[in-house]
Formats: sequence, C-alpha cells, structure tokens
Amino acid sequence: MSEIERALQTFHSIRVSDIMPSIVTMPIVTLDAPLVDVLKLLRTRHHVWVVKSREDMELEGVIRYFDVMNVLLPPEDTKARFGNISALFKSILGGAERAEDVMERNVMTIEDDATVLDALKRMRHYKIQILAIVDEKGRLVGEVSLRMLIDEFLRLMKLGGAQWTQHGSSSRSE
Repeated sequence: MSEIERALQTFHSIRVSDIMPSIVTMPIVTLDAPLVDVLKLLRTRHHVWVVKSREDMELEGVIRYFDVMNVLLPPEDTKARFGNISALFKSILGGAERAEDVMERNVMTIEDDATVLDALKRMRHYKIQILAIVDEKGRLVGEVSLRMLIDEFLRLMKLGGAQWTQHGSSSRSE
C-alpha cells in the first residue's frame, strides 16, 4: 500500500467531531435574530446556522450567502415555482424581518460520530459543500465543510511525509 493510500485510509476513518472547529467560532443566530444581524455575518461567511436558542442549540435552519438575493430583491422579482411561494415572503419588502423568515428549514446534517468518508459521501450525494454536525438530540455541535476536509487531508499528507506528484497538463514541468 502506497503512502497516499495509507493517508487516504487514515483520512477516511477520522471522526468529523475531531476536525470540526470550536462552536464559538461558528456563525450562529437564533430564530428571532434581526435580518440585519444575519446580513452582517454573511459579509464574511458563506452561511449562518439558525438555532432555537443558544441554550439548547436545537438546529432549526441555515441561511446561505447565495440565498440573500431573495432577501434583497423585491417580491415581484423573485420567481415562484408552482407550490413554492415561500421565496416571495423571504424578501424584506415581502415582510421578512427575522432569521426564521428567510432560513432554509431542510438542513443537511451528519452525526458527530460519523467519519470523514461518511461526510464526503453525503456531500457528494446532495451536492453540497457543508454539513451541520449534530448530536443524538439534534443539537448543533459543529460543522464540517469540503474546505476543512481538504485542509485535513493536506495536513495528513504533510505529517505523514507522503509525496504526491501529479503528472499531466495541469502540473508544472520541471
């Protein structure tokens, strides 16, 4: 087995809870948070987690950077599909005032004892780049993103001393 294969095998078996950042560094608001607070967070983040309260950390939803367009557009410029008029009400002019008014309620999660391989499979299946990490009671305890997984893999490669050379049109000639 090559060094790369060993690194990947080790990487795949790591628990997501072992690489998730501290919860105090995560962008989190409560259901009743004003939209202006959400927008302030989204200036430097790609998402904001929405919890019922900071005491119980029960995950209620997520607001993604890209979703803010619906918040800022007037309701008539938000395309509603048959059976989905909720986007119309996610506009500030449509009456949205708080985080719960604009959040996506169907959040992709993964359990805190899941492995990196489990996370990668879920991300690929749902075509997403970030998962909320929850405990057995559905409380938000962390997050894992594709960027974090890439960083962890590169860290393992460096620590293990594995040399990975790629040949092809995208690599530099020496």
